Amino acid sequence: MADTYSQVLLGSGLTVLSHPLMYVKVLVQVGHEPLPPTLGRNIFGRQVYQLPGLFAYAKHIVKVDGKQGLFRGLIPRLCAGAVGTVVHSKVLQQYQEYDQVEDMANEQKEGLSSIDQVVKETSREMVARSAATLITHPFHVITLKIMVQFIGRETKYCGIFNSVTTIYQEEGIGGFFVGLIPRLLGDVISLWLCNMLAYLINTYALDNGMSSMGEMKGYSQAVTGFFASMLTYPFVLVSNLMAVNHCGLAGGLPPYAPLYHSWIDCWKQLSREGNMSRGNSLFFRKAPTGKTYVLEEKRFS
Repeated sequence: MADTYSQVLLGSGLTVLSHPLMYVKVLVQVGHEPLPPTLGRNIFGRQVYQLPGLFAYAKHIVKVDGKQGLFRGLIPRLCAGAVGTVVHSKVLQQYQEYDQVEDMANEQKEGLSSIDQVVKETSREMVARSAATLITHPFHVITLKIMVQFIGRETKYCGIFNSVTTIYQEEGIGGFFVGLIPRLLGDVISLWLCNMLAYLINTYALDNGMSSMGEMKGYSQAVTGFFASMLTYPFVLVSNLMAVNHCGLAGGLPPYAPLYHSWIDCWKQLSREGNMSRGNSLFFRKAPTGKTYVLEEKRFS
């Protein structure tokens, strides 16, 4: 219990520190560009028109809403993090208790091979993460809707209880789980990619002929995790867009977003437009030529 409490405290602290970053990322994901492109240089020194990066975007938010504006939607996100940590911990704890009972019943239990152990641990982690995501998704939806209100200056979703009432009255129970499927798929695919790639690297790359680099094993999980998150980013983008699509907010309606019929429809349209990585990077954001962006009260090409 003490370990879970410590994880909640640590997670809450990291959530507070990272919240402005997530806030800007969400606004970029829905296509809100409050500032025009500026002429700058890319990493190769060439002059290109760039969309505002993290710091310029955050400065604009502070100008409009003050410094506290950077933490719009923080409370439901903190709730999601705390509840998710507890659920995740409880599920894994149940598995550990089951293993203890099995060990007592089978004294001559044979050990699993390394690949079987990876599959076993990954499967359990998948169940724990999926359970936490399922339970906390309503908080995630509320967080996104509160954030996106910045675009149209709405006050439709104010606080957790008010948001719960509004979503239930307008969308029913299903409104709390919009975007859940692509989010779960992204989490599961990312987890398996990360763990299996780390296993392959540790087993075949670092053990065979590279034993002197054994200390690199500790970094393989982080590297593969980053790689997996890059590959599965479209699932995150689609999930977030679906959570705010057609909910009565300016950020979920044209011209910011079409009215998607399903998350698959959203995926197809983003793919056709070449926007599957929108919001993935908040630095060196090159302005695509021939695109039209939505500003506060006007448009530019």
